[in-house]
Amino acid sequence: MRNQFLEAFGVLVGDWQMTLSDAWFLDPPDTVVEGSATVEWLTDGFIMVRCVLGGESAYDLVIGHSDAQQSYVALYHDDRGVNRLFHMTFDGTTWNLSREDPDFHQRFLSEVRDDAIIGRWEASEDGGATWRKDYDLTFRRTGAQR
Repeated sequence: MRNQFLEAFGVLVGDWQMTLSDAWFLDPPDTVVEGSATVEWLTDGFIMVRCVLGGESAYDLVIGHSDAQQSYVALYHDDRGVNRLFHMTFDGTTWNLSREDPDFHQRFLSEVRDDAIIGRWEASEDGGATWRKDYDLTFRRTGAQR
């Protein structure tokens, strides 16, 4: 039986073109990195997001739901070997991920549309008192919703 709490994520399922832009760490500052993402069900209990940027594997997210805590979580892994746990909110039009770890705080803030996800990653090195934008991340649907 499919996880009823993840049914709302069905709007994300499908294939997407990704664009990373306005990144403080890329030189020159107007550098744009193209990529793709696939969002699909992983068994009936999770949503898997696989992202490729610049032709190389970039990162994966496995999205789940904690029944006991009534909250969404995402496990993150990237090609550098970094693993992180994000807490999530999703209401069908706003998708946000956040983590508050000792190394730094990080969040993804986005607006979900039928054919696009418009978002940005931000980081804070002072416990969330101030935030800087890391980069913009835009997803454009490339095919029909699955």
